[in-house]
Amino acid sequence: MTKRMLIMVGCVILLIAVLAFGKYLQIQKLIASSPKPGAQTVTAIKVPVVEWQPQLTAVGTLVPVRGVDVTTEIAGMVRKVNFKSGDEVKAGQVLFEMNAESDIAQLRSLQAAADLAATVLKRDKLQLAAQAISQAQVDNDEADLKSRKALTAQQQALVDKKTIRAPFAGKLGITAVNPGQYLNPGDTLVTLQTIDTVYVDFFVPQKQIAGLSIGQKLNLSSDAWPGVAFPAKVTSISPKVDAATRNVQVQATVANAKRQLLPGMFANVSLDQGELKKYLTLPQTAITYNPYGSTVFVLAPAKAQNGKEPPKDDKGNAQLVAQEVFVTTGPTRGDQVAVLTGIKEGQTVVTSGQLKLKNGTPAVINNTVQPSNSPNPTPQEH
Repeated sequence: MTKRMLIMVGCVILLIAVLAFGKYLQIQKLIASSPKPGAQTVTAIKVPVVEWQPQLTAVGTLVPVRGVDVTTEIAGMVRKVNFKSGDEVKAGQVLFEMNAESDIAQLRSLQAAADLAATVLKRDKLQLAAQAISQAQVDNDEADLKSRKALTAQQQALVDKKTIRAPFAGKLGITAVNPGQYLNPGDTLVTLQTIDTVYVDFFVPQKQIAGLSIGQKLNLSSDAWPGVAFPAKVTSISPKVDAATRNVQVQATVANAKRQLLPGMFANVSLDQGELKKYLTLPQTAITYNPYGSTVFVLAPAKAQNGKEPPKDDKGNAQLVAQEVFVTTGPTRGDQVAVLTGIKEGQTVVTSGQLKLKNGTPAVINNTVQPSNSPNPTPQEH
């Protein structure tokens, strides 16, 4: 009985083993016959070494060497405008004449009184010489003459203020003032700017102060004149760092003989610092920025596994597979970014299509359409 039972148990175990092995073979066959994931199409480049000139870049504001909004110190009515909007004027040239008839009449009255005081003083000095009057009378006459002259000078200054002159040579702006218009003190009449030479003011971080010096050359560009570089020279560095931003103000002088640059424009400032440096560079689209680090996908031929030949692509070459690696990025320039660690020169790196990849994903390179990779990109009109 025991022997029979053992035989039965053995047969059951053998049956189960046979069934399990059959199921295993069935699963293996199913896995072998399942379709493999197709290769993903990406763009890629071989990592180049590029020489970069270290540069300090900033956005600056153009200001005139001399510029002012011409105003009036006193109230009055405009009698005459002696220029046209946009005229070039010389220092001291009369711009506006205000109604000053009553002030001139008052000036003449005071001048007459001063002349009379001078005559009285002269006569009294003759009488003092003849001992006909006292010295006190002559002293009073001298004081009266000085007072009359002071009043005359004060009135003359008032009359002069009714004639508004250019404080320096330059180019006038557009005025809205017309003859007969009443002006109040402080009203803006017209702008006057000297623009044959202009300044560009910009700010740089305090850590870059060591690379700045008076006389240092730089270039600036403006979107008003695309493709044109304007040479400039550092002429002033502020002795104070802004406590809020930790930036220092720098001023450079720009020759502007053609008057292409106007005060108030913004400009992109580029200042060379130090010697040329060599960097491995990639298009910025190649970098995937994550909270845990920056990564790129490197493509390399698949390797043989378990003695089997590596898979081939349509051309008979070893299939390319993707491998994600961590990189350390450095400075950027236009569409390019420098890579300090993680890759080597000549490696093939994916520049677009990374979202379709993971480690071991087969890939096919199609560079028909490449992402932008210019160190000095320019806006394109569409």
